[in-house]
Amino acid sequence: MRTVIRVLVSAFALWLTTLIVGGSGRHGVWIDPISTDDYAPILTVLLVALVFGLVNGTLGKVVRFVSIPLYILTLGLFGLIVNGVLFAVVAWLSDLAGFGLRIETFWWGVLAALVMSVLSGILNALLGTNRKRGRD
Repeated sequence: MRTVIRVLVSAFALWLTTLIVGGSGRHGVWIDPISTDDYAPILTVLLVALVFGLVNGTLGKVVRFVSIPLYILTLGLFGLIVNGVLFAVVAWLSDLAGFGLRIETFWWGVLAALVMSVLSGILNALLGTNRKRGRD
């Protein structure tokens, strides 16, 4: 159940990110829905959030491990670049599918990754999905 809530939180944070970073029109970061149905944008955001979680859980761990020296050298600021790259990978995968996340440039992806991580952190803290279960 916690995983479903975290995907929903990521989807909501992604939607808010596209509103904040993308603004109106097709610049920055935006979502192209699957079709023109009424619920297509919601389904598209949920699918992109699921893909983002899978990419972050698999490729993200490998990239973060390999780039440990750069994290140390830049005092953690390289994490912004890594998150931007992961955002670009999600955009590339959804572009292959023909729908989903679109990013104008790499730096828009870095900004969107920063905004999304802040938003999802706040939402996860409010909902308590990051807390470890204690033994009673």
